[in-house]
This record gives sequence, structure tokens and C-alpha cells, in this order.
Amino acid sequence: MIHFVLLISRQGKTRLTKWYSPYSSKDKNRIVREVGNMVLNRSPKLCNFLEWKDNKVISRRYASLYFVTCVDKADNELLHLEIIHHFVEILDRYFGNVCELDLIFNFHKAYYILDELLIAGELQESSKKAILRLMTQEDALQDNPQEGNRSDL
Repeated sequence: MIHFVLLISRQGKTRLTKWYSPYSSKDKNRIVREVGNMVLNRSPKLCNFLEWKDNKVISRRYASLYFVTCVDKADNELLHLEIIHHFVEILDRYFGNVCELDLIFNFHKAYYILDELLIAGELQESSKKAILRLMTQEDALQDNPQEGNRSDL
């Protein structure tokens, strides 16, 4: 199970956080600081997997962002690397070569994509086409809110 997902810039700014396990806000801030420092200070030549407390931290750098997940110790690391890659591919297709600014100005869409991909820390939807189709439907509803309320009987 995934406990949390973090997107952190190379400068250490948190761009997205999603929590699947209950933590207090004080613990969340401490976790973001600890895990962020561990990932950012790590050499690029080292492995993407870290032991952290009773969990594993899995990270992957794409351009200027680090995608970080914290999972149970018994979970398969390669599966979670693949989930991160899957998330990045969906973001890439939706935004058209996604960059950090896309996530800053459209953070609600990034959260929506993540919510379609993962529920309760588990992979929900593995189809990129299905998620992108849902995103285009959501965009159409935002563009024409009257059509969503209309019922054809």
C-alpha cells in the first residue's frame, strides 16, 4: 500500500502531496522535510529505493521534479516505480510534455489525475486512455456546466 505521494522540485519546494495514511499536520510537515532532504541530497547514481522507518521510499526524477512514494516494506519496488512512470506518462499526455509550471497552475487537474489513478493507496485504473477520457469529460463539463445539468428524457 502507498502511504503518501510527494512531488518535490529540485529546489526542495513541495508541488503536490497526497496522503493515504492518517498523519497529523505536524507529522506531515516533518515527513515532507525528512523525506525531501533524503531524496534531494541523494546522488543521482545511487538506487531509487530507500529504507525509511518501517517503510520504503521510492523516488524517480523527471526533469526538475522528484516523484516520491512511501510504501510498505513488503511491497514490490519495481511495481511502484512503474506506477510513478505511469502517472508521469498520463500527465505528459494530458498537458503535452508536462513541466513544473503545469503542475503549479493546474494543481487541481494533477490531483484529479492522481485520484483517478490511485484510491486508498492502491492502483485503481491502469488504462491511460480511460483516465484521459475522464479528464476530457471533466474539462468539457467545466467549459459547459449547463450540459452536465441537462437530462434528455
